[in-house]
Amino acid sequence: MTTTHMLETADADIAYDVRGPLPTADGRPPLFMIAQPMDASGFDTLASHFPDRTVVTYDPRGLGRSTRKDGRVDQTPSVQAGDVHAVIEVLGVGPVEMFASSGGAVTALALVAAHPNDVTTLVAHEPPIISVLPDAPAAARAQAGVRDVYEAKGSNAGMAAFIAMTSWRGEFTDDYFNQPAPEPGMFGMPSDDDGSRDDPLLSNRSWAITSYRPDVEALGAAATRIVIAVGEESLDTITGRAAVATAALLGQEATVFPSHHGGFMGGESGYPGKPEAFARKLRDVLDNDH
Repeated sequence: MTTTHMLETADADIAYDVRGPLPTADGRPPLFMIAQPMDASGFDTLASHFPDRTVVTYDPRGLGRSTRKDGRVDQTPSVQAGDVHAVIEVLGVGPVEMFASSGGAVTALALVAAHPNDVTTLVAHEPPIISVLPDAPAAARAQAGVRDVYEAKGSNAGMAAFIAMTSWRGEFTDDYFNQPAPEPGMFGMPSDDDGSRDDPLLSNRSWAITSYRPDVEALGAAATRIVIAVGEESLDTITGRAAVATAALLGQEATVFPSHHGGFMGGESGYPGKPEAFARKLRDVLDNDH
């Protein structure tokens, strides 16, 4: 049974879902799944592979069903972390286990640094932290290039540029910057421009996430067990390389998971992964702490 709730705060109304009972039936902490800019709907398949667990998902402020009242459009890890902390508090059952994907993994690292008693085990899957890459200036230039295409030509052209950037293998060299911008038709998309320029993925609204620097001292002092995860298919892409670099920053090696950046997704995605194998790996990693 899934119940949907709305947490009203001064700055935002945060929608979250609880699949299963609270307190949990198995005595384990709830399993909280978060992402960014993806909302809770992207976890439908993964959550279905944990029928024995109480799973919590949420929509980040300004996305999906969660609205914001602070007059802002930017997404910052500290603000997102405050929202997740508020949801954990209102659940009222103590710390949670957490699987966090992409920008949600950055939010989760900020959460553990600020609220070290909120999470028992964090599996942070491919946090896209450009700032930790050895080629950080070039990666930031590539990111700015995606924004520029989006601003000039709209979401389809911007998404084509984004796909090209995130699928590039290895460091961003002249070979990357000297190639022509990809056409949307190369990825089966139309070339029309709908006029919108507010996409959180293609605009600069989420750059605070990719430029975030993990608080290594605070993370090391927290009781939370932190596992940085990387997809086997995305090891040498920008998000995979960022995961490996983040793990090294924390004095660990990244744990390899099946599939790619969205490898836990099924039919929710235009690029499905291997959700069943992904869920087995996630379960194994979480159970290693018990």
